[in-house]
Amino acid sequence: MKKVNQALMSLLAVTLAGTLLTGCGDDVGKVSLGLFTTKDVIIDAKQDPKIPGVTCHISRIEANLDFADPSDMGISCRQTGPISAADIAKIDKSKHGEVVFTESLSILFKTLKVRRIYDAPNQTLLYLSYSTKETNGSHKHALSTVPLYGSQAWVDPAISAAQPK
Repeated sequence: MKKVNQALMSLLAVTLAGTLLTGCGDDVGKVSLGLFTTKDVIIDAKQDPKIPGVTCHISRIEANLDFADPSDMGISCRQTGPISAADIAKIDKSKHGEVVFTESLSILFKTLKVRRIYDAPNQTLLYLSYSTKETNGSHKHALSTVPLYGSQAWVDPAISAAQPK
């Protein structure tokens, strides 16, 4: 019985800490889905840690006091500052890219991740947001792109093709 009480107290502490921390950070918007629901759409702004000239806005459902576990999300990333060739040189250029943001969304082991992938032929940054929990046979995901054209990191294809390799 003592172990059960300790486990319940630990769970309560984690839940309370998570609730308090949701008010901190990068929240830029919160929209209620109605008077008779405990669900809200939360909009966060996240700056790419290696490319500070890119900001991603991520929308997701927050279901307070609800046993529903929604996984839908949206993402929109834009160039909000300079992007240099040095910034691009620092990133993982493999096909699977690298995780740039992670956020726990529930005590039921669901996580929202945003992965950056570099599309070298098109000189474009891809930001893929996805849920680690399968819902109705599907992993929810969304994609946003940031073309480098017009930035300091863009290389004219005619010039790069003429350079010796």
